[in-house]
Amino acid sequence: MSDADAPDAAAPDGAAAGERLHIPIQLRWGDLDAFNHVNNTSMLKLLEEARVRAFWRPGEGEHGPSTAVLDSGLDAGALTLVARQEIEYFAPVPYQRHPLEVQMWFGKIGGSSVEVCYEVFNDPSFEERVIYARSTAVIVLVDAATGRPTRISQEMRDAWAPYVGPPITYAHR
Repeated sequence: MSDADAPDAAAPDGAAAGERLHIPIQLRWGDLDAFNHVNNTSMLKLLEEARVRAFWRPGEGEHGPSTAVLDSGLDAGALTLVARQEIEYFAPVPYQRHPLEVQMWFGKIGGSSVEVCYEVFNDPSFEERVIYARSTAVIVLVDAATGRPTRISQEMRDAWAPYVGPPITYAHR
């Protein structure tokens, strides 16, 4: 993909419409593949890590963002399942000691599902900002006992509402 096809990192989509979460994610040496860049399956794991930090309640003695309102584990009564995920890559992610910055917002909050949008950048301290990828994941909240979709609570809606913005539009559409 050419630089002309990549989004403008200085004015990312949705910035004016809603706030974004900024989650730093540290790379691990094992995230690299034989081509010396972050493997596509590792990118899914990095996005998952950002999603868990952003939305799951922190453990005792830990701190998390105001959006961390989901309880984890089977005893929580509800599970979050990925129904769909799409990624568009703009540049290979080389190994770096600085964390990546994953920016997140919601493209949509539905009855039992949310569309989580991501953009992955290099560390904000770098002089030149690079966007590596953008992604969308549809997450469905389901009852742990029945496996059936369950309604998103008012607490979740209230915590997430400030972070609703335009969904990602992909180049292939």
